[in-house]
Amino acid sequence: MQRRKFMHQSLLAGAGVLAASTVNAGVNHKAEAAKPFKLNYAFHDGMFSNSAGSSFLDQIQYGYDMGFRAIEDNGFMDRPVDEQKKIGDKLARLGMSMGVFVVNFDHWPLHTSMTSGDKEWRKKFLDACKNAVECAKRCNAKWMTVVPGNYERKLPLDIQTANVIETLRPACEIFEPLGLVMVLEALSDTPDLFLRYTDQTFAICKAVNSPACKFLFDMYHMQRNEGNIINNLDLVWDEIGYLQIGDNPGRNEPFSGEMYYKNIFKHIYNKGYKGILGMEHGNSEKGKEGEAKLVKAYRDSDDF
Repeated sequence: MQRRKFMHQSLLAGAGVLAASTVNAGVNHKAEAAKPFKLNYAFHDGMFSNSAGSSFLDQIQYGYDMGFRAIEDNGFMDRPVDEQKKIGDKLARLGMSMGVFVVNFDHWPLHTSMTSGDKEWRKKFLDACKNAVECAKRCNAKWMTVVPGNYERKLPLDIQTANVIETLRPACEIFEPLGLVMVLEALSDTPDLFLRYTDQTFAICKAVNSPACKFLFDMYHMQRNEGNIINNLDLVWDEIGYLQIGDNPGRNEPFSGEMYYKNIFKHIYNKGYKGILGMEHGNSEKGKEGEAKLVKAYRDSDDF
C-alpha cells in the first residue's frame, strides 16, 4: 500500500466498546478496557470512525476513553491551521501526546529525491522543514517523518547516499535547537525507494550524527524487507527515535498476520522504551466489530 493512498484512506480500524456486562473477580471489563496501555500506542484519523463518527476530535476523545494516550497524523501539515490548533488543544486538554506527521515537501509518489543532489529540490525540502516547525508548535509534536525518496539510477549508490546525508544535515540545524526530531522511514512499497533496510538507515543516521535525525522503524515494512525484527531492533536501538506497527501480510492489527507482536512489544517494553508506537495500519474486519477486534488485539498484545 503506497503512503499517499494510506494517508487518504478512511481506515476502518479502531475500538468499539468491549463487552461490559460481565464481571470477573469484581472487575468491570469496560473499566478495564479504559486503562492506559503499558506502551504508548498512537491511533490516526479514521481508525475510530464507526464508533465515534467522522470528526477526528471525537475520535481522539473515543480513543482516550479506550485507553490510548497518543495519536499520529501523517497529513497534519495539509490540514488548515485552525484545524491543527483544535487538534493540539484537544490533545493538551486530555494530556495526550502527538506522534509523527509527515514533512510534506513532495507528495507521493516521490519523483525527485534527496539522492539526486539537486539544490533547488534541497531548498524546497528545507523550506518544508521550517514550515513543519510551525505545525509542530500547534500540537506540541516532537517527531516528523522524512522519506528520502527514490533512487537516482544515473548516480553511483555511494554518491546517492552522500547526497542524502548532505541534505539531512542542514535540516538538523533547523530542528535540533528546538528539540525536534526527523525520523527517517525505510519503506517496502516499491523497489524504487532508496531507503529500505535497517543497516542502511542506521549508517545514514550515524553519518548525520545529530539527535535531530533518527530511525523510524516501521515493523510492517521491515518485516517485508528483511524480517528478524527483534534482532534488528537490538542492532540499531540507539538510533531508533520512533516505532510503527502493522502485521504482515495485510498491514492490519496485531494477530491478523504472521508477526507475534506480544513478544515484540514485551521486548520493546523490557528495553525501557518510553516513546510512541504508531498504529499505521488498517483493520482486518469492517465496522464497529472490526474496531472492537482491533482494541482487543492491542489489549491481548499488551498483556505481558
